[in-house]
Amino acid sequence: MAKGTRRNHGAGFKAKVALEAVKGERTLAELAERFQIHPNQITMWKKQLLDRASEVFDKDKKAQPPDTKELHAKIGALTMENDFLSVALGRVDGLSAKK
Repeated sequence: MAKGTRRNHGAGFKAKVALEAVKGERTLAELAERFQIHPNQITMWKKQLLDRASEVFDKDKKAQPPDTKELHAKIGALTMENDFLSVALGRVDGLSAKK
């Protein structure tokens, strides 16, 4: 028996299938046929969706805005490195970093 290649499904597809399963309008067999995946896979995705649904509404894990001071320091360091490297490149064989 020949094995097929593994398919990697994106998060959007998994969410779509899991939501269809949660709705309960169709059986797992119907969903499996419609989306061309095994019913056990649908069951796993549905369980993951239900187990982690509360994370969507978790207020403690909101994305923190980036620290602007840290970002400005990083930009300054990278600018200095670029300037140094462009000068060093200009010294090697008369090449110029700027075109």
